[in-house]
Amino acid sequence: MTPITEVEGRRIALSNLEKVLYPATGFTKAEVLHYYATTAEALLPHLRDRAVSFLRYPDGPDGQLFFTKNVPPGTPDWVTTAPVPRSEGPTRMVVVQDLASLMWAANQVAEFHTHQWRVQTPDVADRIVFDLDPGPPATVVECCEVAQWLRERLAEDGIEAYAKTSGSKGLHLLAAVRPAPSDRTSEYAKQLAVEAERTMPRLALHRMTRSLRPGKVFVDWSQNAARKTTATPYTLRARSHPWVSAPVTWEEVEQCGAPEQLAFAAADIAPRLQDYGDLLAPLLDERRAGALPGED
Repeated sequence: MTPITEVEGRRIALSNLEKVLYPATGFTKAEVLHYYATTAEALLPHLRDRAVSFLRYPDGPDGQLFFTKNVPPGTPDWVTTAPVPRSEGPTRMVVVQDLASLMWAANQVAEFHTHQWRVQTPDVADRIVFDLDPGPPATVVECCEVAQWLRERLAEDGIEAYAKTSGSKGLHLLAAVRPAPSDRTSEYAKQLAVEAERTMPRLALHRMTRSLRPGKVFVDWSQNAARKTTATPYTLRARSHPWVSAPVTWEEVEQCGAPEQLAFAAADIAPRLQDYGDLLAPLLDERRAGALPGED
């Protein structure tokens, strides 16, 4: 029998709780759900009002992985959905607004990916993101070098950047910006990526060309496009271990000398929240958003 639990007055069917989703550590689906329940206070504000794409891995990271963008069949009617524009026509996507919706979504076993805009104003970005992706033998250590340069460069334009691990091998930089068209934020992000490559030609790269990437950090600016999504802060990733896309301090970035120093699993997050709170909370404060050059 599928267990039924009640969350904030909503009845949710939870399935396969004993199923091992991360064989390398024995981490089960029940532990996935517990992780999201205990991290919800920090996670939910970063999901709220943003359409969610789910990268599902119901049989673990070694099984089939597939994106779900449209509202999945069987979605409860109390889960918020919103129309989202697409080139082929509008569609509806899930918007995780509360704990009950989060637990329903977590039961789908999925990474959470969100746009840089809110559903109330599609294609108008209030965040800018840089996905720093190292090409072996480069690692997150080299990403940290590029991140520090980008942080200083953004600060020159009055934009305050924050960092989180990708939950894989790289690093994400995020900043709150005053609402601007997504194509404008993409243009600005590309400008800085090109500048990074020009300043650090042996380390940074703004093009995705595979032959150029070994030993360099690809500064992926393209995730600012309106149609693109990025792993949400605190989401679990479909990797060998239950790694998390975890916010980090700039001190941790500056002192990173080995990849394992910036690898955080589900069990690490509660102690970090207790010690630091949500390091990305300033992204939620509109008063701290910086204006893109020329958008004052």
